[in-house]
Amino acid sequence: MKVAEKFISINGEGTHAGELAVFIRFQGCNLSCSYCDTSWANTADCPCEEMTPQEIASYVAETGIANVTLTGGEPLLQQEMSELLGLLAGEQDIRVEIETNGSVDISPFCHENRPVFTLDHKLPSSGCEEKMLTGNFLHLHRDDTVKFVCGSKEDLIRARDIIAEHGLTGKCNIYLSPVFGRIEPERIVDFMVENNMNGVRLQLQLHKHIWHPEARGV
Repeated sequence: MKVAEKFISINGEGTHAGELAVFIRFQGCNLSCSYCDTSWANTADCPCEEMTPQEIASYVAETGIANVTLTGGEPLLQQEMSELLGLLAGEQDIRVEIETNGSVDISPFCHENRPVFTLDHKLPSSGCEEKMLTGNFLHLHRDDTVKFVCGSKEDLIRARDIIAEHGLTGKCNIYLSPVFGRIEPERIVDFMVENNMNGVRLQLQLHKHIWHPEARGV
């Protein structure tokens, strides 16, 4: 498996934001979003470490960290992901989260002892909305998350409509997250108020406020 970086930090986003987590960032992605903040990890020539699922699982166990975040790039493109998830499922007292871009079918990974999913559903300003698989919404559980990264009023309107169309409120966690430096969080809050968006949360990326927005390994 192609690991671009591995490190311990805090979760910058999601339901466990602020908690310690061990991150495994995999190389490669099938999308090229306009605002991607990890584009360096998406290229074929990105420096990476070849690790077996067993080596990754051993590293995770050695850290002693309970939250495990598999990210990218797009982690579900790794051919040995099912094997890795099986190994991690055998570890006690850990929570495995997969951050996926919404364009890969998650159903093959929705087995017993499944990981928690964060679907980063792309909106118009990403340039990749047409690649989204809305069928993934059918496989979500209450502990899963749909994240909408918003950079414009058009994005906010589209997110609102998708949430309503697919009945996401109450089905899973829902976050609206601003494209860093492109839209003020206040505008998102105003939109939430205007549209009575109960059950939806504003999310800021903690790591971009603690460290430099382009810092790696944090």
